Amino acid sequence: MRLRRPVARKLTVLAAVSAVVSVGAAAPPTSTATDPVEKVPVAVGHGGAVASVDPDASAAGIEVLRKGGNAVDAAVATAAALGVTEPYSAGIGGGGYFVYYDAASRRVHTIDGRETAPLSADDTLFLENGTPVPFAEAVTSGLSVGTPGTPATWGTALRSWGSRPLARLLKPAERLARDGFTVDATFRAQTAANEARFRTFPATADLYLPGGRLPEVGSTLKNPDLARTYAELGRKGVGALYKGDIARDIVATVNKPPVDPASDYHARPGDLTTADLAAYRTKKQAPTKASYRGLDVYGMAPSSSGGTTVAEALNILERTDLSKASDVRYLHRLIEASRVSFADRGRWVGDPAFEDVPTKELLSQRYADSRGCLIKDDAVLTSPVAPGDPRRPAACSAGGTAAPTTYEGDSTTHLTVADKWGNVVSYTLTIEQTGGSGITVPGRGFLLNNELTDFSFTPASPAVHDPNLPGPGKRPRSSMSPTIVLDKHGRPVVALGSPGGATIITTVLQTLTGFLDRGLPLVDAIAAPRASQRNQTTTELEPGLWNSPLKGRLEAIGHGFRQNPEIGAVAGVQRLPNGTWLAAAETVRRGGGSAMVVHPTR
Repeated sequence: MRLRRPVARKLTVLAAVSAVVSVGAAAPPTSTATDPVEKVPVAVGHGGAVASVDPDASAAGIEVLRKGGNAVDAAVATAAALGVTEPYSAGIGGGGYFVYYDAASRRVHTIDGRETAPLSADDTLFLENGTPVPFAEAVTSGLSVGTPGTPATWGTALRSWGSRPLARLLKPAERLARDGFTVDATFRAQTAANEARFRTFPATADLYLPGGRLPEVGSTLKNPDLARTYAELGRKGVGALYKGDIARDIVATVNKPPVDPASDYHARPGDLTTADLAAYRTKKQAPTKASYRGLDVYGMAPSSSGGTTVAEALNILERTDLSKASDVRYLHRLIEASRVSFADRGRWVGDPAFEDVPTKELLSQRYADSRGCLIKDDAVLTSPVAPGDPRRPAACSAGGTAAPTTYEGDSTTHLTVADKWGNVVSYTLTIEQTGGSGITVPGRGFLLNNELTDFSFTPASPAVHDPNLPGPGKRPRSSMSPTIVLDKHGRPVVALGSPGGATIITTVLQTLTGFLDRGLPLVDAIAAPRASQRNQTTTELEPGLWNSPLKGRLEAIGHGFRQNPEIGAVAGVQRLPNGTWLAAAETVRRGGGSAMVVHPTR
């Protein structure tokens, strides 16, 4: 649920970056609910930068950078604060993907911190008597909860590249949870959208419906249980969530969801065990890499489909000079490249521990060329487009049966951090649905994810193998696309990512091409109205394009559209000369984002 729609703009946005840089772009060392931090969408300066959706979270990251921490330290602090102020999008009950650029070695590393299915799960996880469980009932259940990966991601990142102890990095978030944060209109609207199911679970209602009512805009919301949980993780390490009292509390909550006795809702139990939590491991793995316009674009490899799908679409677009294309041709090519790459995503991408995923072939320019020749300037491909075969690319071929795009919740959040040494983190994390499963672990202050609903409940197409069916310990396919772009010398150009379910991929793709090809300042590439095509019969448009003459000109080619009030919410950083960073976030979506630097250039 989002509160405000993006402003209606022409595709080319002409606002100058300097017009929105503000003194408020640098956060005070400490912020409280009575001393709210100003929300500014773009900031330029030295010493490091943070971009996220929330000013308190960005301020937590800046606090760490100001005290000498590096980008990894600041990313963990920012993520922990988002678990307080954006609890319906992320938290220690969820998972995500962490992409890190190390300035000393000029290398990119990644951590797969995706949630996993219980070891008892199989491809009938969401079937009852051979029939799929209704999606809405699966979402709000213990059945949908995967083993959380976020705390383990923090532990892996800090052990590998961090410079500060976890306890110190959790202090800003612990303080924010204890003292409270100011409720804004977006938070209230998201709570209202979940009110009915939140009331089903007393621990959730007590926390997010104080006094039995929706929190008022401007009021202070405190979460002392989460403050105590963060303090415990600080003392004992992230392993305390996977073994011990917290782990046992999670398992008890999943296997017997604590429903209000007065409610007639049947919350299906899960089958998570303490062994599942104890067995959880993150995966450090090679990033995806695509060459685009002489730059190297790094992303997240499977289990996420973000890196391969963004890369394939960029490889398809490589053969078109988008800088000289008209707005209509640019959007047409963007939409069609997305359509084709999503066809291949649906057929080939799943958890590589269980599936034979042709990652290398999906990233190849040869394969992209074999698929890109399907695209014509005077016609539209009919969706769903059939996948190709990456291992046997044939010019303009589209064989086999198309796999429809499965639903993914559009919650999630993203943060991007850079430090004074030139290290960069692009980190997307989630609990899936807005509000996750709706189930709060009693006494612990955090919501559990419903990530397992990202699996296909039944095969997406009965005629072809579905790589995204559940399995024991399997990671569901994701669209999260944290991305870092390097120049030919191995130095950062831009880093960004977005929430938005499957629209994450198209959002990142459009923002990258807007910035790299169309010459938009980063904040304007982020603000530009979006289109999202995911191998479906119609393409989603935000109001800025829906109400534009471009829509009619695209329809004349054969495009069909449906309206989406808001697609994605990007946060990114750009490296400028002389050690200067530009941080940029949304101007309107999700109520606007928060960009900060340590030492602003005024």
